[in-house]
Amino acid sequence: MKSSSSSKHSAKETRAQVRTYLAALPANARRHIQKLRAAIRAAAPGAVESFGYGMPAFSLDGKPFVWYAAWKRHSSFYPLSEATTRSLAAELERYEISGKGTVRFRLDEPLPAALVKQLVKARIAELRKKQK
Repeated sequence: MKSSSSSKHSAKETRAQVRTYLAALPANARRHIQKLRAAIRAAAPGAVESFGYGMPAFSLDGKPFVWYAAWKRHSSFYPLSEATTRSLAAELERYEISGKGTVRFRLDEPLPAALVKQLVKARIAELRKKQK
């Protein structure tokens, strides 16, 4: 079990990693990813910021459940289950879905914050269902 001082150190380290990640982005990508980050946080107020696989993430109950990243022409949100992809097919049809559950949002278009919130809530629901 981690002591409270090691947990604080971990949270401080995570904040530094996220700040470093964001600072390294070009301005347009940084603005876009900050909107994505805010939408995730709004949809999951109990989530804690984390960092993994070289990108920012959010954790619930001590486990990462969504990641996000900025690329040259898009931002990405991970992971998106097949069930969520099917249930939100109409909302997702104008966005590129790739790999194992990645949705891409173009940097030259406004971020669909309402859709991001739906995706986060769907992800949380899936995790809660698995826990039962």
